[in-house]
Amino acid sequence: MMRRAVFLLLCLLGQAAVAAEDPATAARAASTQLEAATLQLQAADSARDRVKALTETVRAYEAGLAAMRDGLRRVARREAQLVAQLQARQDEVADLLGILQTIETSAPPVLLLHPSGPLGAARSAMMLAEVTPGLHARVEVLKRDLEEVQTLRLLQQNAADTLQSGLAGVQRARAELSTAIADRTDLPRRFAYDPVRTSILIASTETLQGFASGLANIVEGEIAETSADISAQRGQVPLPVQGLVLRGFGAQDAAGISRPGLLIAARPRALVSSPTAATIRYRGPLLDLGNVVILEPQSDMLFVLSGLAEVFGEAGQVIPKGTPVGLMGGATPEIGAILSLSGDGAGTDRTETLYIEVRLDDTPVDPEIWFRTD
Repeated sequence: MMRRAVFLLLCLLGQAAVAAEDPATAARAASTQLEAATLQLQAADSARDRVKALTETVRAYEAGLAAMRDGLRRVARREAQLVAQLQARQDEVADLLGILQTIETSAPPVLLLHPSGPLGAARSAMMLAEVTPGLHARVEVLKRDLEEVQTLRLLQQNAADTLQSGLAGVQRARAELSTAIADRTDLPRRFAYDPVRTSILIASTETLQGFASGLANIVEGEIAETSADISAQRGQVPLPVQGLVLRGFGAQDAAGISRPGLLIAARPRALVSSPTAATIRYRGPLLDLGNVVILEPQSDMLFVLSGLAEVFGEAGQVIPKGTPVGLMGGATPEIGAILSLSGDGAGTDRTETLYIEVRLDDTPVDPEIWFRTD
């Protein structure tokens, strides 16, 4: 019995522990991010530039919710891992605890009795002296694992309130941002928008190519010249929305149709921003593309963004880099969906798609020449 116990202990103590970043720490950090975003939203009401302040607040909420989603999923994975390990080693743990209890409760005279006499007793005592510290260390490891499971479960329970508050906060921030952009009057304009001519152009064209070619016809008067030049940003322009590239330039979709742009998978209600300073040449519904925003970062180039649920700003406005131009569609996910491990890491929570087309001298070019997609 004693030799079997020693062998068992040595096997267990010889297993190497794998160091990993603490998932509970990541989840708590995300919770702090959401709390900071809430304070940021309160401060935005009195900010001098409410659009800028609310834009930063929405992004802070989105970053906090994404971090919370990642942190809590890691917490759930860690808890499942610990529980599985404890269940798989239940018999071993029971044996070890039984041996420890025997060692601790047996009187010294009993421990000195051995079938081989005093020499056997001495050898057994030496083995026990070597093994007992390791046995106690192993028990401490098991104790820490059990305490970690309890901590992780408590953290998940407490996170529900933080998540609910964060989801409500980002919804409020988005609504206030939309209002602040509509009320903005301080942006310069390059031309006056003519809605009648725009309607005529839309009715007379069947393709994005045709509409883009006729953009000069939807203005009243002249379009002011611009010296804007983004050639130095080639290959480094940030994507308008945080997401994953689903299809590249010219790639075919499930129906065998190819389009000369990028298709980006984004999260529901994600904020879409102008990747550079630009003129809004058009915004609104167009053909079968849904809501579209067409931006002109320089005189011979257009960024076409389609698939938005809401669009901000007005045609003719010159907007700074990072200005919100719309929101993706979809419904804000429920807490249960955020915490679900189903499809974890596969991007399945990015249910909305933004199509990006770059037109240079009225000809589509590969957006990845300009946009940073890594």
